[in-house]
Formats: sequence, structure tokens, C-alpha cells
Amino acid sequence: MPNKIKNCFAENLTFEKMILAHERAKQGKLNRYEVLNFDLSLESNIVNLVENIRNNRYKMGAYRSFTVYEPKERVIKALPYVDRVVHQWYVEEFIKKYIVPKFITDTYACICGRGTHKAVDCMQKYMRMAQRNYGKAYYVLKMDIKKFFYSIDHEVLLEIMGEHINDKKLLRFTKLLIDSDNETVGIPIGNYTSQFFANIYLDKLDKFVKQKLRIKFYVRYMDDFILLVKNKEEASELYLIIKRFLNEVLKLTLNSKSRYYPNEFGADFCGYRIWSTHRLIRKGSKNKIKKNVSKWNDLYDNGKLSRKDFILSFNSWIGHVKHANSYTLQNKIRDSIKFFDNV
Repeated sequence: MPNKIKNCFAENLTFEKMILAHERAKQGKLNRYEVLNFDLSLESNIVNLVENIRNNRYKMGAYRSFTVYEPKERVIKALPYVDRVVHQWYVEEFIKKYIVPKFITDTYACICGRGTHKAVDCMQKYMRMAQRNYGKAYYVLKMDIKKFFYSIDHEVLLEIMGEHINDKKLLRFTKLLIDSDNETVGIPIGNYTSQFFANIYLDKLDKFVKQKLRIKFYVRYMDDFILLVKNKEEASELYLIIKRFLNEVLKLTLNSKSRYYPNEFGADFCGYRIWSTHRLIRKGSKNKIKKNVSKWNDLYDNGKLSRKDFILSFNSWIGHVKHANSYTLQNKIRDSIKFFDNV
């Protein structure tokens, strides 16, 4: 793996690779008007796109903003379809190929073959190892970043990207993508590039914790990360060191919920409460499924229940809770769904 990306922007800017990017971008969106419209003149659209990028004429379109409220309120920004094709091309040909392989093993978001369940498995494994190394009274240092995506500094991000890229055309194009919303701070939630830029941004933290601080037991999932350390004194010292690093190097602020505590209270991570011996579902997840059951029962009573929507939602919940000690909870929820045996 080369230390820096060199002289590959032009050779990866081809009709064939942009077609592949289009095929990836349209997955799950085949019936949308903008995708169908793009497909009508596919060859000319791809040729024009490649030529515009090659000749520095490419300009990103205007964002369409909307708000989602689950799992929390967030403003999502969506680009026109042609720009999403470009994002697919950029991520596949440069980010995934050259930068993602340099991430540490213990970061789990937006990386093929990892994800939340692997992160939880790793956390539990490290808790067992910490208990063997430190005894039963070790400490959990749980930290997350305040409004992470909205706080990413463009200048810092471009500087970090410059540590990976030694191709002037690619770096210039990277700046175009980073500054696409005409802001200097924050990257749009909803862009395919954003999740990768965010991961690259916090890779600086990962390397600092693992290589500079020499922390053995560290796991990160996007802006949520946990360290397992020997005692309260070490946890307190590391809290201040990491807080200062985030402020001074990455211009980020810790969420007020960041704290350290004895491991007997478990690790609240990726939707689970984790101990070395078992894991449980968060209280919020239990409350949410109970509300959903009430809603489903009401819809069923009024003849308005969508069987397909129910099955998708319920199976998604089962897929989450089966990774915890939840046999009793699953049975209790099934018993509270009055129509379950008729589905």
C-alpha cells in the first residue's frame, strides 16, 4: 500500500468506471424519475460528466434539504443524481482503494465486513481481556463528539486528505467535494462521501490513541468510542488528554455525556449494554418496540396494517436484539402482538 496516492486521477477517470459508479448509485432507486431520466441518455450523460471533470468544468448541483427525526433529529442534504454518481466513483476509486486499508483494525463504521455487531463483539472481547489484565475493577472511558458531522472543519479535513494524496488534480477535486455546500465547517449528512470523510477525520484520533497513547483496548464506531483502562486515575488523565487533542488538532468538542466509570456498569455502545459475560438491549430500544407494538395493534384493529411494513420492521428489530441476551424479551414482545400468529 503506497504511503500517498500519486498520479492516478486521470487514469481512473474513464467512461467504464463512471458507468460502474452509476450502476452502484442507482441500486434501490431504479424507479425514481431522476434515475430514469439519467438512463434515457446514459452514454451522452456519462461522456459529458467525464469530460467536464477532466476539463475542470464540473460543478456540483444544489442541495435539497429535509429533516428526519429517527433515531434523532437531523438535517439531511441530498444532491442531484449525477453528483451521487460522482461520489460513488470518487469513493470507490480513491477512498476505498487507497485510504480505508490504512485504518486501524478497531474502527468499525462504514467499512465492508465490519459494522455495529462486529464492534460489539470486539468490545466484549476486550472487556474479557481487560479483566484478565487489570482485574475486575478496571475503568470504562466512554466518549463521543458533540454534533460531529456539523463540526468537521474543512481546512483541517483538506489538510488530512493532503497527508494521503500527492496528486494535485485529485486533491483539487477533493477540495471541490469538501466545499460543496459553500460552508467552512460541517459536512452534509446524506452525502456518500461524508461518512468516509468523517472516518478519515477521526483516523487521526485512532492513530493518536493507539500509537501515541499506546492504549490496548480501544474501539470506535464513527464518533462513539470507548477505552478500557486500569483505574480511575488513568481514565481521568486520558479524558483530559483526548479532550485537548480533539480541541486543538481536530477542532472538535466532546459531548457532555462523555464520562468514565467502573466497568461493573457495563459499556453502552452501538445500541447495547455490554459486560464481559453478557449483553442487554438499551432501555430506549425496549421502549421503542413497545410503542411500535401499540401502533401495529391499533392499525390491525382498524384494518389498516401493512403486512409487508410490519414484517420488515419486526424482522429488523429481531436482527438487532438477537445479538444480545434477549430470549425472554423477544417472547414477551411476540406475545403482545395480538395478530402475530396470523402473519
